[in-house]
Amino acid sequence: MSSPELKKINENLWEIAPFGEMRVPGRIFASEKLIQAIRADESLKQVANVAQLPGIVGYSFAMPDIHWGYGFPIGGVAAFDADEGIISPGGVGYDINCGVRLMRTNLDADKITPRIKELVAALFTHVPSGVGSHGAIKKLTRRDLEQVAVRGAGWAVEHGFGTDDDLEHIEDGGTLGGGEPSVVSQRAFERGADQMGTLGSGNHFIEIGRVADIYDPDAAATMGIFKDNIVVILHTGSRGFGYQICDDFIKSTLRASQKYEIRIPDRQLACAPLKSPEGRDYLAAMRSAANFAFANRQVISSIIENALVKSLNISPSELGFRTVWDIAHNIAKIEDHQFQGKNVRVCVHRKGATRAFGPGHPDLPEIYRQIGQPVLIPGDMGTESFLCVGTTNAMQATFGSSCHGAGRVLSRHQAKEKARSRDLYRELAESGVYVMANEKGTIAEEMPFAYKNVADVVETMHSANITRKVARFKPLGVIKG
Repeated sequence: MSSPELKKINENLWEIAPFGEMRVPGRIFASEKLIQAIRADESLKQVANVAQLPGIVGYSFAMPDIHWGYGFPIGGVAAFDADEGIISPGGVGYDINCGVRLMRTNLDADKITPRIKELVAALFTHVPSGVGSHGAIKKLTRRDLEQVAVRGAGWAVEHGFGTDDDLEHIEDGGTLGGGEPSVVSQRAFERGADQMGTLGSGNHFIEIGRVADIYDPDAAATMGIFKDNIVVILHTGSRGFGYQICDDFIKSTLRASQKYEIRIPDRQLACAPLKSPEGRDYLAAMRSAANFAFANRQVISSIIENALVKSLNISPSELGFRTVWDIAHNIAKIEDHQFQGKNVRVCVHRKGATRAFGPGHPDLPEIYRQIGQPVLIPGDMGTESFLCVGTTNAMQATFGSSCHGAGRVLSRHQAKEKARSRDLYRELAESGVYVMANEKGTIAEEMPFAYKNVADVVETMHSANITRKVARFKPLGVIKG
């Protein structure tokens, strides 16, 4: 299929009219500048492919950080009717509940900056990172992992990692109901046994940053965010546990696609009817992996807090470390929405996209119900990250969804080629960012030149009134896998 034609709806929205076997239009949120980068890969074809899947409601969406992915584009959102629609592992991704957690502190950035190398080294020592990393906490038994699959971050808190207050500041309270260990393979349990509390590799990171700008003082104050304070951002997911679950169910849903005679334009869009045994099993296994990820970020954040207290030789109250929000960006969820004036129950796939519920939504904790759900949008490790909140308009326009990051413009291979013979550590240091990583290759893959400008992505969603900007963070120190 050739690249689909785009019609410009307004300054921040483009549409692919249905053609071929598309059941609904495709909608892409992007500025004129960003749409040029989006046209450069196959992601628009993937938007059109997703629009062909049974039971899709409204549109096949793409956020401004869209780029080519497995099956669905990364930055893709699609809602499927809960009775007649499907669920697809390709619409969630291999790293199930890869997500971001933001933690605030009382620390003054001017006082901390001279010690940034020391703090980054401490975190690098205490949080295992890299491919196959393990050893943050003792190896979990099968029974432990079954409890993690059901309890999520609640399991971590029960075992001394953080407090109940953390759970109030995590999407779904840190536990996605319906996790079912019995549908998870033994291989997945084996892979996850020694990876709890580990960062992993790729684009996963821990970032120490300065609050550089406040755009919405009231919302920022509600979240405990103040200019020139230190924040910590954590980005990781369900590690080998989630990867294996995805791999297992791509195979089973491919068989289900054939069994139920579902026409798919791409084998990577293998799917099963939501109400079929195969669909129910994947949903239960995916929730198990999501809970592993919530627990993983909870354990790591507790390790980070302890490392900072020890390195700075201060008390926990002086540090003032608290979770602001923890958000998933590779997930599928059954949700109730309004679409074209009707109540609909749908399974919303967010693949490299985040929930962005607006003010007043009952699923938000009371502290954030007035301002809307926090939306965390990290950029690349050399520039900036943003804190936003969801809007009422997002509930009408995107099933309460927004972007999740900057979005790649170079593949990992292309980024490594561009980085040849360059002193990447020096380049980052000159921009004011101290980085520690297990391998230079990981740094090359995640350099600023590999990504779109995150400020352009965030501004698109702000201008489209999907999210509202609250604060901007400038990185000071970063740990990469």
